[in-house]
Amino acid sequence: MSFRLLLPANWIKNLSTLGPLGFWGKAPGTNGSIAGLLWYSMVFHFLTPGMYVLLLAISITFAIAICEEAEILFAKKDPSFVILDEFVAMPVCFIGLKGAMLHHPMWIFMLTGLLLFRFFDILKPLGIKKLQDLKGGLGVVIDDIAAAILTCLCLHVVSYFLM
Repeated sequence: MSFRLLLPANWIKNLSTLGPLGFWGKAPGTNGSIAGLLWYSMVFHFLTPGMYVLLLAISITFAIAICEEAEILFAKKDPSFVILDEFVAMPVCFIGLKGAMLHHPMWIFMLTGLLLFRFFDILKPLGIKKLQDLKGGLGVVIDDIAAAILTCLCLHVVSYFLM
């Protein structure tokens, strides 16, 4: 069933663009990433591992559906102002790093994660760019998830040397 049947078009627009954030400035993806970083720090950081994974799975599934409807609504493939994908990808960057963040300043991990994620999301190395070719919402979201996984791996390497 399509989300368009359940949600009005203005809801799809506002959810996919995080309200006005998708239309502010020259780098809307960074706006979505910063919002996702705040979401991580206010919600995900305090969850048990099981709840973290559950909320992440629900969020990603929801984002895929919303981004698919947004592509139809805006009649454009992966519009830059649709930033829900960056938002839901940010918590992926910090999977398994809660312990490291307890022993070292959290802001260092968060800033490094944000910078690495934006770097990988913009450059799309190691086949990440090819993931955008997937159709619909999956193609919109999966490249950001892949960039977040790559970021997470880098942060784990950094945390290993800090411990």
